[in-house]
Amino acid sequence: MSHVLIVDDNLVNRKLLARALADLGHRTSAAADGEAALELLRAEPDTFDLVLLDVLMPRLDGYEVLAAIKSDPALRELPVIMITAVDELDSAIRCIELGATDYLHKPFNVALLLARLST
Repeated sequence: MSHVLIVDDNLVNRKLLARALADLGHRTSAAADGEAALELLRAEPDTFDLVLLDVLMPRLDGYEVLAAIKSDPALRELPVIMITAVDELDSAIRCIELGATDYLHKPFNVALLLARLST
């Protein structure tokens, strides 16, 4: 199965996502902020198959991380699904314009997330 990088400053969310993905056979790694995520991605650009990225985080927010991923030739093809508590159309549009593959709201439905991962 795939290797998913979970990027969220909330430990509970990271654990919930990791457990749900592991139950389906996916490998996961986690980062608590955008800087840590970019360090992992740049150190091993071919390791990950997907990034689940929170929008609102300290240090670098999800928009900045997404822009950095999509501007890096080694990472730009990596699918990124944004996961956020921000329920605003402008935020969703901004993420899609920056290159996000999809945009899910928190609290997210794990079944919906897993269905989107399988497509």
